Amino acid sequence: MTEISRLSSLDSFFLYHERKEWPLHIGLVSIFDGEIALEEVIRLIASRIDYVPRYRQRLIAESFNLAHPQWEFDPGFDVRNHIFEERLEPLDNEAGSEEGLSALAGRLLGEMLDRTKPLWDLRVVQGLTGGRTAFITRVHHCLVDGVAGVDLMKILFDLTRESTAAAPQQFNQPDKAETDPGQRVFEAVIGGLEEVVERAIDLQHGLLTMLKGLLDPQSRGAMLALGGEIPPLLTPVSLLPFNGPLSGERRFIWLRLPFAEARAMRSALHGSVNDVVLTVIGRAVSRYAVLHGQPITGRRVRVMAPVNLRQEDHRGKLGNAISLLPVEIPLDAGDPVGLFHQINRQTTIMKAGHMAEAINLLLSMYGTIPAPLQSAFGALMSTPIPPFNLIATNVPGPQIPLYAAGRRLVATYPYVPIAYAIGFGVAVMSYDQGLFIGLGADARAMPDVAIMRQLIVESFAELRQAALGNDCSYAT
Repeated sequence: MTEISRLSSLDSFFLYHERKEWPLHIGLVSIFDGEIALEEVIRLIASRIDYVPRYRQRLIAESFNLAHPQWEFDPGFDVRNHIFEERLEPLDNEAGSEEGLSALAGRLLGEMLDRTKPLWDLRVVQGLTGGRTAFITRVHHCLVDGVAGVDLMKILFDLTRESTAAAPQQFNQPDKAETDPGQRVFEAVIGGLEEVVERAIDLQHGLLTMLKGLLDPQSRGAMLALGGEIPPLLTPVSLLPFNGPLSGERRFIWLRLPFAEARAMRSALHGSVNDVVLTVIGRAVSRYAVLHGQPITGRRVRVMAPVNLRQEDHRGKLGNAISLLPVEIPLDAGDPVGLFHQINRQTTIMKAGHMAEAINLLLSMYGTIPAPLQSAFGALMSTPIPPFNLIATNVPGPQIPLYAAGRRLVATYPYVPIAYAIGFGVAVMSYDQGLFIGLGADARAMPDVAIMRQLIVESFAELRQAALGNDCSYAT
């Protein structure tokens, strides 16, 4: 009997809460230094897709949602149904510009993936200036998180220009046993119970871990310090200009910052690159609020920062293994270095006090709710006041160049999905000594996202000047 593989409660969350106004796939715009023909990409993917069998599988929903959907090999799978070619059209008389690529990416990222097929696709974009080629990749969040996405890059890309793509291998698809409807319902009921039991075990294990932490004086002190960070998080967020109803139409723009400078600031201020990113975002959002005539005195922006909980022995596996840190950033901070230290203190306390693990306990508790109720809750949930103002994810990528079909990957801009009244998201990936930042926004909630790009550049320069002055030694 073939083992049934189902979505976890966390994976299913992204499926149940998806709407046409907020497609929940992650994305990536990758730019290469030469022309790559469509057939080259098809041959490359076809030769390696067996390393990630999940990309051949589609989701099958159970009757009455008695259990979370299960993965099943798509009997009609053809890689050509997932890889398409696009050619940039002239935009403002600048054919082949990155502005045209940005407009195309925004349109595609606003469209839902076809749930009757494996939940991914890739556009090979021709017509960029300089003979470059771009990939626009979409993968549903129920299939992969940011860290697993980076692991996937390592499989699909090469470390040298010499491509190792081979002739497509014949895939031996497992035989699909015929199951009568009664047996299917029985398996769904059992599967639903298994998920509830597994999440209950996770909950129990997490509680025991936290109780053991309370017995350790150092951990107990960190948890007590964490208690001081909790009260502000229990209050509703203060709505910012980009917090409002979403249209489903997306804008996606990007920028690149020097990774060496971010690391130099991290070292000079004794923090992390993530602290640098959050400080820059906080300052940029403050400026954006002022431009929109909103007061900033006494106000904060609450940022949802996903945290990787993937164990080292689970690297390379798909699915989601994330929790989150809710970071409160004051908008009225005048000193960028002082703001950096405030954010560093807050994130340090949260990490030492196991905030992400505590929130993961809540996710495990949510997982003990039967699948039919989770599905109904996702379909009916609507909130005009979101739990966060924006999403900001920072995923470390490889610091060496990667190649596809012999062409070097020169830029890679990640996209994080946005939902409910969270109309703006920031995704950061470090790659090949660059800090690549993707800014995703809803066209209705934040039509002027281009302004935010400039504000981020200004805020980065401000922090660099305050932290490093005229020191240029980091550039060597």
